[in-house]
Amino acid sequence: MKRTITHLADGRELIYFDRRDDADRSAADRRELGPRPVASELRYDPLTEEWIAMAGHRQTRTFQPKGTAAECPLCPSAPGRDTEIPAYDYDVVVFENRFPSFSGNFGTYEDVGGLSEVRPGAGRCEVVCFTSDHDSSFSRLSDDQVELVMEAWADRTAELSAVEGVEQVFCFENRGSEIGITLAHPHGQIYAYPYVTPRTKLNLGAASRHKGPGNLFADVLAAERAAGTRVVTSNEHWTAFVPAAARWPFEVHVYPHRQVPDLPALTEAQRAAFAPLYTSVLRAFDGLFGVVMPYIAAWHQAPVREGRDLAYLRLELFSIRRAPEKLKYLAGSESAMGAFVNDVLPEEAARMLRSQLDH
Repeated sequence: MKRTITHLADGRELIYFDRRDDADRSAADRRELGPRPVASELRYDPLTEEWIAMAGHRQTRTFQPKGTAAECPLCPSAPGRDTEIPAYDYDVVVFENRFPSFSGNFGTYEDVGGLSEVRPGAGRCEVVCFTSDHDSSFSRLSDDQVELVMEAWADRTAELSAVEGVEQVFCFENRGSEIGITLAHPHGQIYAYPYVTPRTKLNLGAASRHKGPGNLFADVLAAERAAGTRVVTSNEHWTAFVPAAARWPFEVHVYPHRQVPDLPALTEAQRAAFAPLYTSVLRAFDGLFGVVMPYIAAWHQAPVREGRDLAYLRLELFSIRRAPEKLKYLAGSESAMGAFVNDVLPEEAARMLRSQLDH
């Protein structure tokens, strides 16, 4: 793998990840870009003990251009059309988000009164372009291409974990207009948070209180593999299963069989085994109803400093689609109380997904 660092016209960092050592990445960004926005403002909610980012500059970000490669800022540049990627082709690209929720470009942050503490939204947000093919998807990537994406995720996790003030690194993909994507090109994002996220705190708290024979996540995996009814697919290094208490109509968790804290800790064999298993699950999602399945794919990694011995790297994939023309909306119970009601039995969801793997 060749890794090439360059910069965009406004100073943002861009990194090419290539299979070929002779890839030419000397193309310069010729655009005239305005100044970079200052970092968001973090406000503390004393009722939930959570930090909320106030990022008004994100209102101006690019929103669903016509949907064609000719209008896409994530496609390679072409003669007469400059995009976020200066090169005329690429394998995998990572660059700093132009409209970040977190960054190191600080502004002025004043006390807002009440009981809310205010501080800068320090950190970093990056965009990961999985392929230069605008009309592709993660499910259609070759195994080699998925491995290259994983190399990029691991590289960025290690680099961002070393940034001062970063407490957790989160790699994820949003797919589908129903999820709220602003760009259709196959891509994901990486957030480097200046705090440990609420979900991770809950998970690590549960792991610390677990009374089972081993690590909580390892015990969950072992129990699901033993039960078998919710396992969708598995191989030597990974198991994909629907959790017994799934919140979403179609939700699959993908665990490595060996406990590791984060993506950089995966072995070469684990990375190679992930690609065919995961893309088969994504294709099963799309095959359920014969329409493109909107989803969120979220890598749960250990925080930079705390709970690393308790944490267990895993990917959680879920969709809000519950039927061909029906979506799962987070209404009163879910949004106001955080109390989920699932319309699809996890065992039935697993059976439906397994049936798609045979096609």
